[in-house]
Amino acid sequence: MTKRIEFSKTGGSEVLEWVDVEPAAPGAGEVRIANKAVGLNFIDIYFRTGLYPAPSMPSGLGTEGAGVVDAVGEGVTHLKAGDRVAYAQGPLGAYAEVHTLPAAKVVKLPDFIDFETAAASMLKGLTVQYLLRQTYALKGGETILFHAAAGGVGSIACQWAKALGVKLIGTVSSQEKADLAMANGAWATINYTEENVVERVRELTNGEMCDVVYDSVGKDTWEMSLDCLKPRALMVSFGNASGPVDGVNIGILNQKGALFVTRPSLNGYADTRERLEMMCEDFFAMIESGKLKIDIANRYSLQDAGKAQDALQSRKTTGSTILLP
Repeated sequence: MTKRIEFSKTGGSEVLEWVDVEPAAPGAGEVRIANKAVGLNFIDIYFRTGLYPAPSMPSGLGTEGAGVVDAVGEGVTHLKAGDRVAYAQGPLGAYAEVHTLPAAKVVKLPDFIDFETAAASMLKGLTVQYLLRQTYALKGGETILFHAAAGGVGSIACQWAKALGVKLIGTVSSQEKADLAMANGAWATINYTEENVVERVRELTNGEMCDVVYDSVGKDTWEMSLDCLKPRALMVSFGNASGPVDGVNIGILNQKGALFVTRPSLNGYADTRERLEMMCEDFFAMIESGKLKIDIANRYSLQDAGKAQDALQSRKTTGSTILLP
């Protein structure tokens, strides 16, 4: 028997249970991984609360982790028992001592990346890769607005944008978070608890506004984000931390400057083995170059996943949080 976190109904962190399970043997095309570290992400809270429906109940939770392959199913050729690996995509169940998943979603870890770094950064790093390099292929010289700039995704985005020669304006909720974002390479920060974001963006850009806004907050920042864009610019809505954006009249995009909008996801970009490997290669190269450092600011025992989620949801965390089996 092994242990995992699961939930049988949606709700607050109190629905999470620490239970005994019989680890599943890998089927054809699958591998079983003994997790050494597990990543914590806001999408985990979306599943727990029911914003995103789990495929069945009771359900495991989490999609990101790193560890060692301990069993390989039929037909798997690129991995073998003993390989150091990481993963960032489903199925749900990463909050566990052992996790079985499709081998196509698993990549080998280079020697220069340890398990904790991988678990803290795979989903976030690949998210930043598609946001900055694919959703809008930044070339340098652009000015962008990035919400939650001191969080796990934001901390990586600040560093990557600086490496690309992009001016990243990051929104934060405190001076401490502003200092962190600036240390990570943000060009400027805006404390949204004290400043008007749109007016401050206008001041910082001399009225030109932004080429792209990256918004993981959702409902609370939707219209404000649109107001920070220059005409014909791109709104990238990639998260729902404050709730989903709904009830939108598409005509608002015309009223605010013939804007473009997209709602991307990691699964929408890393949808083939080849694309996943390309994205990982780009991300791993950034770490190897030293231009990107992963800040593991919070570590929790896996069985305390509920406490970790509460800290994340209340915006008390900075950087990345990992769970340790």
